[in-house]
Amino acid sequence: MFDENQQVALSPYHVAAIRMFSCGIVMVPFIYNALKTLPKATIKYILLSGWVGSFIPAFLFCIAETKIDGSVAGSLNSLTPLFVIVTGVIFFNIDTTRQKIIGVLVGLLGCVLLTLAKADQIKSFGDIGYSGFIILATVLYGINVNMVHKRLHGVSSMQIATVAFTGLIIPALVVLWITGYFQLPLSDKKYLISSVAGSVLGIVNTTVASVLFYMLIKRAGGLLASLVTYGVPLVAIGWGIYYGEKINFLQVTSLLIILSGVYIAYRQKKS
Repeated sequence: MFDENQQVALSPYHVAAIRMFSCGIVMVPFIYNALKTLPKATIKYILLSGWVGSFIPAFLFCIAETKIDGSVAGSLNSLTPLFVIVTGVIFFNIDTTRQKIIGVLVGLLGCVLLTLAKADQIKSFGDIGYSGFIILATVLYGINVNMVHKRLHGVSSMQIATVAFTGLIIPALVVLWITGYFQLPLSDKKYLISSVAGSVLGIVNTTVASVLFYMLIKRAGGLLASLVTYGVPLVAIGWGIYYGEKINFLQVTSLLIILSGVYIAYRQKKS
């Protein structure tokens, strides 16, 4: 994370760990009620969901974005629906339809084109390898979506988020300790601002968003919930327009292809 002079204040490991620690701390007040009615057999799946769906991907994204642009990472994040289908078939014996596969593949094509449209943002060929961290994160997202839908169907979204995130407090502290975070001059302005920013990112962008996402998985199903990631590139381009970035024709075309994929995947066939 950078300070106001664009100097590195915190490492990607610090940022990810602060984010996860903040998620856990904010959910501590709810842990008693969450555990009170929680079936014991589900706890292991909830804790695993915290690691697979949040903890590990947080580090993968932070590491990747030291070498690739955030908008490129956002575009690659739209691979999630494809891996929901792949991991669902491989690990959870979940059936799918040809129509959904075609829709996801069309959306994937749009994501590939969108990445190519922003290829100039990748600094060097060697840095392209860092996109593999994002791809691995989307694989983990796919596994998590299927696991929540299949194994945690009767557990409330608030219970999942509470137990999953509080279970990450100690691992996050361990990472902060090992990486030397507590030896930094944390009272200095740049470290203080970066730490607060990381905490806000964890509380708002991870905790709140995860609760809403868990709700969507349980109400709409894994694949439909995962298709919201197709909106990430749209939001990224929207912010680019706001900040005066040049948007080219290929980017707009890519977004239209992505939206077409969503339509195909969930178009209702006429009887």
